[in-house]
Amino acid sequence: MIANNFISRHNGPREADVEKMLESMGIDSVDQLIDETVPEGIRLKESLKLEEGISEYEYGKLIRKIAAKNKLFKTFIGLGYYNTIVPPVILRNVFENPGWYTSYTPYQAEISQGRLEALLNFQSMIADLTGLPLANASLLDEGTAAAEAMLMFFHARPRPLVKAEANVFLVSENLFPQSIDILKIRAASKGIELVFSNPDDFDFTDKVFGCMLQYPNQTGEIIDNTSLVKEANEKSIPLAVAADLMSLVLLQPPGEWGADVVFGSSQRFGVPLGFGGPHAAYFATTEKYKRHIPGRIIGISKDKNGNDALRMALQTREQHIKRERATSNICTAQALLAIMAGFYGVYHGKEGLLNIASDIHSLAVDLSIAVEKLGYKEENKYFFDTLYLKIPESVSFEKLKEVAIAHEINFRYFEGEKHIGISIDETTSKQDV
Repeated sequence: MIANNFISRHNGPREADVEKMLESMGIDSVDQLIDETVPEGIRLKESLKLEEGISEYEYGKLIRKIAAKNKLFKTFIGLGYYNTIVPPVILRNVFENPGWYTSYTPYQAEISQGRLEALLNFQSMIADLTGLPLANASLLDEGTAAAEAMLMFFHARPRPLVKAEANVFLVSENLFPQSIDILKIRAASKGIELVFSNPDDFDFTDKVFGCMLQYPNQTGEIIDNTSLVKEANEKSIPLAVAADLMSLVLLQPPGEWGADVVFGSSQRFGVPLGFGGPHAAYFATTEKYKRHIPGRIIGISKDKNGNDALRMALQTREQHIKRERATSNICTAQALLAIMAGFYGVYHGKEGLLNIASDIHSLAVDLSIAVEKLGYKEENKYFFDTLYLKIPESVSFEKLKEVAIAHEINFRYFEGEKHIGISIDETTSKQDV
């Protein structure tokens, strides 16, 4: 009875409503309705093998029992996913407040000025950290942003490259693996040829229309890309950089050393890991690509009284106006999580972010010094938060994993069983190190 009560409240019309609808159509039963409307060839003849329904209370008990099987280890894996401290005021007033719950940018600007202002704040923060003038109001995740950067360069190719059928996109082999996987899928559908290599070996031929780097790269190394950027700029080949947002608090922004697009995840700006998502990606670019940038953009305008007002800008790029000629088909973003990341920046301010980023780097340096005394070799010459450690010959790879699991710690283990990766985050303490 309780189970049926739950179903009648939440799943479809109630029995009395069904009877009224059938009566209005002059039909005796739902089965008769199906017989008269659904072709026999596409009907499912067997009954569904479903268990009896349970009540909401019983369902809650079952879910908690399943969830209790998860083991919460301390994670040092990194790769774009980091533990973070959500400021309580943001947790209470935004993350736990249904009034903020939407992945969409608002359509009705007149009644959404507060949400638009919060998203404009996110865009402004991203523009400051990346060193680029134009940022959107978020994308779905970092991998999606990587694919959108590639496609933007492809669609915005100058006429000579279009005539030459330039379809080669150069990608650093040290891009995050999840981004590489998404690039492969999106490239295949467009006839784009991906060439993976060390950035030092990029070959800027006449068939190349763009290139992409990770900064710091997936092993955590910070590399000076000055010469590569200079060569790309000389040949008018645009560059996209996947960047760790927290590292940009300390490092020179890619926009200042010549990147045309900077993108990445804003997760570590106060958004919980959540078993891998959802997290808001950011995407920033130059004025050159303002008619091609994917996603929604919040801009400042004037209302009928001449007062400042916020609205969605440059909408002529989008599918609800340009239809099949749209340069952006992304209407959904991660508005809630972008707003949280933007508020995280406001909450801490410039000095607070500098302190957090500096503490993360200092702990990584301390750990590097300590493990080298134990025989581990740090193979990243320069790093922000991630160590790429070569395991000593005297240490068994499997034994190392066993000890880590016994202490409820997750490291990143590389193929070949000779290296591990350790990423420090905001929640890492001196005791952890």
